[in-house]
Amino acid sequence: MLYIIGLGLNKEGISQEGLETLNRCKQVYLENYTVDFPYSNIELEEVIGKKVTPVDRKFVEGLSFVDEAKKKNVALLVYGSPLTATTHITIIDEAKKSGIKVRVIYAASILDAVAETGLQLYKFGKITSMPAWKESFTPTSFMEIVEENQSIGAHSLILVDIGLDFADALKELKTAAKEHKIDLNKLIVCQRLGTGKGKIFYKNLEELKEFSGVRKPYCIILPGKLHFVEKDYLKSLNKKS
Repeated sequence: MLYIIGLGLNKEGISQEGLETLNRCKQVYLENYTVDFPYSNIELEEVIGKKVTPVDRKFVEGLSFVDEAKKKNVALLVYGSPLTATTHITIIDEAKKSGIKVRVIYAASILDAVAETGLQLYKFGKITSMPAWKESFTPTSFMEIVEENQSIGAHSLILVDIGLDFADALKELKTAAKEHKIDLNKLIVCQRLGTGKGKIFYKNLEELKEFSGVRKPYCIILPGKLHFVEKDYLKSLNKKS
């Protein structure tokens, strides 16, 4: 049987159900290409009591571990919630086509945790991702989603590519916003939410440049039309920071 298990946002975020399930698994894989983990593999192994095998995108999309699940219990551990990435639906689909039973065990994700900003979750629009730019690869298409969201007054959650430092992310954001004629105004930066070391900053772009110590994982939110309750809460965050 194949188990796709969410780890939540901190090293102890996995559910009791997830821990009990891992005890029945002969092989445990850890997806490690979508996020900069706020803890080490060793720390995770100490919590779950199992050795994990870190795997990259090529391995996961290759689906060889699905075949393994024909003969033994196999687990794929995913940071946050297990089905946030569209790839994982493909895994489930392929397993079912092969007659392999699949069980999904959920946990908290950044999509839940951003409510800590005071923004109302139902007012978020489409989620978008900011890729790490390279010399010949500087896409700004993620800002098209922001444009769509802003056209209906919705908030925009921007997930940041693994390995992208905060200072570089701000540079990319500024360039992309200028290209798409988007006024950034004040931004919300969420750092390590759900870990006990979480921080939320509500600043303009120039002020955020001073926060060079923002630690991964982090995400960026471009607020849409704010309700007065949201405005008041964001102001209180500013006072705290």
